Amino acid sequence: MTTNDTNSKNAASGNILDKIVLKKREEIESAKLKTSVDQLKGSDLFSRKCYVLRDFILDPDRTGIIAEFKRQSPSKGIINDHMSVKEVTNGYAAAGASALSILTDRSFFGGKDEDLLEARKVNKLPLLRKDFMLDEYQIIEAKALGADIILLIAAILTPEEVRILARSAKDLGLNVLLEVHNREELDRSICDDLDAIGVNNRNLGDFSVSVQHSYDLVEHIPSRFLKISESGISNPQSIKELRAAGFDGFLIGENFMKETDPGKAMKDFVSKI
Repeated sequence: MTTNDTNSKNAASGNILDKIVLKKREEIESAKLKTSVDQLKGSDLFSRKCYVLRDFILDPDRTGIIAEFKRQSPSKGIINDHMSVKEVTNGYAAAGASALSILTDRSFFGGKDEDLLEARKVNKLPLLRKDFMLDEYQIIEAKALGADIILLIAAILTPEEVRILARSAKDLGLNVLLEVHNREELDRSICDDLDAIGVNNRNLGDFSVSVQHSYDLVEHIPSRFLKISESGISNPQSIKELRAAGFDGFLIGENFMKETDPGKAMKDFVSKI
């Protein structure tokens, strides 16, 4: 399937993910006109060596949790817009986070590139640039912003695009997290340049959530990849059960961000695992 075929299919279904992709393509072209690849490669952070995600996820002294900074979402609206990136991410780090996920999509999630830059400035943990990656330019951009990990969403990429973007990321020393929602996406998207495979329990088409997606797919993810369960994890018991099922890491955002103090919320959550 070509990119155009994918876009046509997306445009026909008309869900929120399709709207995000169309908007993102416009934003990418605008960014290219504003900042060249050479300018990105000349940034101070571009030459830094990335942290290795596996080392932090499997560190027995950490929780395996990738804690997310997210101001808002298309389904919930404003989640938390009163705390700074520094306050939240420092709280997550103190609570034992293995990595930090930073939303940089502005139009739908209220994020911005500056959030990633600020998180990099005040943390010594792997940072995931949480965005809708469609173009190699965004990979270079992620490195320039201080990211250690990029996210590739199988639902919006062809297998060829996954391979190209993953290879581009690995060439820059970045870690690659592939996100899937079902067996078909998993089987068609696996390639050698991935570090981790995440099962998103939230359907990005209608935003319904079911942790069962993780249990359905865990045995089908090759053991050479880190296994990450994403979204819909709202109680400590779920972490225990998902770990017993074979997951190494857990991406949690809204459950912490909806609280007045996300860092404290994570600390309380971790104390019950």
